Amino acid sequence: MPDVGMLREFLAGGRVDAAVFALRPDYRAMLLAVDGIVSGPSDQASDALLRAAEAAAREALGDRPAERLPHVAAWREAYRAFGAKPQRTRNSLEALLRRAASGLPRVNRLTDVYNAVSVLHQIPLGGEDLSRYRGAPRLVRAAGTEPFDTAADGIAVIEHPDPGEVVWCDDAGVTCRRWNWRQARRTQLREDTTAALFILDALDPVTDQELHAAAEDLAARLARLGPGVRSVRRLMAADPAPGDGG
Repeated sequence: MPDVGMLREFLAGGRVDAAVFALRPDYRAMLLAVDGIVSGPSDQASDALLRAAEAAAREALGDRPAERLPHVAAWREAYRAFGAKPQRTRNSLEALLRRAASGLPRVNRLTDVYNAVSVLHQIPLGGEDLSRYRGAPRLVRAAGTEPFDTAADGIAVIEHPDPGEVVWCDDAGVTCRRWNWRQARRTQLREDTTAALFILDALDPVTDQELHAAAEDLAARLARLGPGVRSVRRLMAADPAPGDGG
């Protein structure tokens, strides 16, 4: 099990390329590394949290479509900026909001918690098994040759991102395509996950205060998933100095 120092060292290696900040200078990534988790299948507590998120989504949406919410609209603009079609590949927040009316997925209690927090705070949020990372997380614009471990029709396949696509990656390949659209199978959370990395993505109009509040909420809920849960977080944002990608 990693200690707090190792978690800090892992997050210290995280990086957002200057090319990504050039695309969206308002982008911020909150990284939350957690260990000591006692995971398992969905339970009564995670179901209750998801039901609260479903109710919050219905209230936020009212009669308007998900893409009319300010943060969802901002992410649609960001997707268009690197050539993606947001009506075909939706950011993770929009995808969850669209599912809320019929019921959010019940996956396992760890995934359930972060999906619920994403909806409650209206922030795209991804979760990865930290033990399966090879090197530090990096957000880059893809060359197009990086491997992405996924499945098609139930069969494991390796795909590659489009050149210029914004992707999260580590030393072994892409961990999440199109910023926050689809995660790799290699690093996906499992029922036996004990250490995890969570990435909270923000664009204007979400404030730093709101981003910190979402991370605080997530950390507090994860702390209930075991007697020895520990977490470390790091905010990455564009440096005001010209040409510095942070």
